[in-house]
Amino acid sequence: MMSQDIVKECERILETASRNGVILRLIGGLAIQYHCPSASHRSLAREYPDIDFVGLKKQSKMIKKLFLDLGYSPAELFNALHGGERLLFFGKNERRADVFLDIFRMCHKFDFRKRLEIDDRTISLEDLLMTKLQIMELNEKDVKDTICLLKDHEVGDSSGGEVINAQHIANLCSHDWGIYTTTTENLQRILSVVDEYQITSNEKEIVRSRINKLLNRIEKQPKSTRWKLRSKIGKKVSWYQLPEGRA
Repeated sequence: MMSQDIVKECERILETASRNGVILRLIGGLAIQYHCPSASHRSLAREYPDIDFVGLKKQSKMIKKLFLDLGYSPAELFNALHGGERLLFFGKNERRADVFLDIFRMCHKFDFRKRLEIDDRTISLEDLLMTKLQIMELNEKDVKDTICLLKDHEVGDSSGGEVINAQHIANLCSHDWGIYTTTTENLQRILSVVDEYQITSNEKEIVRSRINKLLNRIEKQPKSTRWKLRSKIGKKVSWYQLPEGRA
């Protein structure tokens, strides 16, 4: 069940950032909960122990000051080692706030520098979906998050509002064979397990329909020369990384 305490804390951080000209956008499960009424459904609800954001590297000093002013303590060693791409802070009760700078790098790499203005609270719906579909080893919470996004939002061709931009996803997949492979395999996996969740038959059909629409768009999108060359190598060479931690 969603803790109102963590929701209030997200709002406190985001509102303070906005007042101070700091661009921060929620990412991960809390961002999905922000957009998805289904995240409160008993079959799809889950815990949210940490808060994850994306910000801009050029504002890293402002981000550090923001969290210090909000009462957070920096993870000094982690920030010294990884501060070019990621910052980590701890608040009350050791609550963790993780900030990705420009780049979201887990199993695959995504550059969000030009995509943080689409929504004023979170990264875009299609970017949220891709941060889940890029995971090589989907766990239960990742499956729930993905089903929530697909159940609650139409798949279309534009960013902004409450629509998942299929064109953006297809473009990402058409230029990177690794992202294409992980994304399409995970969509197929969600198709195979959606019946296990206690949502209505109509809702399951909506999820299936939207997955199939995404798969169709991805397959039809013309592939780049780089994609075609990498596809010839296939799975003989690893196409992903296994991260130590993720959103």
